[in-house]
Amino acid sequence: MRGFQAAGVVATLLAVSATANANLLANGSFESPVIPATGFKDFPASGSPAITNWTVSGPDPGVSIVSGTFSQNGVTFEAQDGIQWLDLTGDGTNSNEGVSQSVTTIAGHVYQLTYFIGNTTGGSIFGTTSTVIVDVNGTPTYTDENSMTDATALVWEQFTHTFTATSGTTTLGFFNDDPSSDNSNGLDNIVLLDEGPAPTGVPEPASLVLLGTALVGLGVIRRRRKTT
Repeated sequence: MRGFQAAGVVATLLAVSATANANLLANGSFESPVIPATGFKDFPASGSPAITNWTVSGPDPGVSIVSGTFSQNGVTFEAQDGIQWLDLTGDGTNSNEGVSQSVTTIAGHVYQLTYFIGNTTGGSIFGTTSTVIVDVNGTPTYTDENSMTDATALVWEQFTHTFTATSGTTTLGFFNDDPSSDNSNGLDNIVLLDEGPAPTGVPEPASLVLLGTALVGLGVIRRRRKTT
């Protein structure tokens, strides 16, 4: 019986761990709705058609979901994850359009955000860098730039940030910051993880040294008592 009980405890702990490390963002790789292979589809701020779980903002025609088999001007545009990705420049919009999603969070918990930016330097109309601004609760908080060079393909770079939630709901937004002459700014594989409560009461380095010295001294005293 003890073996079964122990197995049950382990299973419960594993389930809790899996839940804690689950992606809090839905449709983070923009796999829904499905678009035709080799093509792309525009999604305006008006919300029709809509991107599953995401809200589009900015001027129309908005952003575009692109098939990973799409190619143009000698450049192939493979997704970083899955078979689709999001182009923040849209179809000729090339402004400050973007997408946002609200998730349930716990005030005081630390959250890790990772996502990929795609960039290409080929095709003459796709610019030289791709820059994304990340908003947290409507405030521009992070600016990341992929300046990797590839004249024939979309190359992806991962960016990671951590923040502490201040309320029961957090809204994350991802917005284009490329110039109007740039027609490609890839976004894919966005993941938000709950890292648990923010650490409190962590000893300063000097305090750790004092603690170590005290423990050594305590050990010496105990050894002396044993020898007397």
